Amino acid sequence: MTPETVLDIGTQAMEVTALLSAPLLLSALVVGLLVGMLQAATQINEMTLTFVPKLIVVGLVLMFAGPTLLNTLLSFTTRLIESIPDLIG
Repeated sequence: MTPETVLDIGTQAMEVTALLSAPLLLSALVVGLLVGMLQAATQINEMTLTFVPKLIVVGLVLMFAGPTLLNTLLSFTTRLIESIPDLIG
């Protein structure tokens, strides 16, 4: 296995990781921003007010985007396992 192959597999793994984490992180970011603006406007400084909506939204996003995220992970894993003979050879 050449160093280029290792770097290629590592790059693909990082791309898949970014694709898997992006929906969850972006939804938490948007909700946190909206709740933060609401807190700044009303001057309510309650920590659970930011945590609970983020938790709910991340759970909903995971519920709706979960099958797509799982298919992405499975296709990457399948491609990686199928390429083992080429990597060894």
